[in-house]
Amino acid sequence: MPIIKSAKKKLKQDRKKSINNAHYAHAYKQIIKKVKKGDKKISLKSVYSIIDKAAQKKIIHAHKAQRLKSQIARTYKKST
Repeated sequence: MPIIKSAKKKLKQDRKKSINNAHYAHAYKQIIKKVKKGDKKISLKSVYSIIDKAAQKKIIHAHKAQRLKSQIARTYKKST
């Protein structure tokens, strides 16, 4: 445990940020799984939004986000 006051504050901030980051990471992974299984109820726009949000928060790299969106677009196109 930190002893210095600023270190305690930093630890508290880091815990809060890691919880938020885990939320975004879980959200984009779950939506990708649903799309790959063939769930048609999810719109392409909402999938893009979640992936972009994860990239914006630096949970995933921007190029990975572009790659994921491309793969999902191909999946939607094949199923139509």
